[in-house]
Amino acid sequence: QAQLVESGGGVVQAGESLRLSCSASASISSFSTMAWYRQAPGKQRELVAQTISGGITNYADAVKGRFTISRDSAKNTLYLQMNRLKPEDTAVYSCNAHLETIERAYDYWGQGTQVTVSS
Repeated sequence: QAQLVESGGGVVQAGESLRLSCSASASISSFSTMAWYRQAPGKQRELVAQTISGGITNYADAVKGRFTISRDSAKNTLYLQMNRLKPEDTAVYSCNAHLETIERAYDYWGQGTQVTVSS
């Protein structure tokens, strides 16, 4: 069982930056994939960025070139650096960690952190 705790959300103006953190209670090296998702009011949750073991990263088209996902295994923390924020980035951002064992797969989620971008 792993717990994920996000932090770093807040209210910023368009064009500013934020860095989100996701602290894990277990070694993040055990997770094959870690990702950030977001859900805006009235919309479905969407994948923002993911990092896969081996260093592969994927981004939603809407954030490519502005957001960067990274892991710090020594700190068991996942980050999302968000630059040049736009009002449409406003959402609750959640951290996800995916673990696969021989028996089954596990998905862990944090509680989410609110990001609000004003124009």
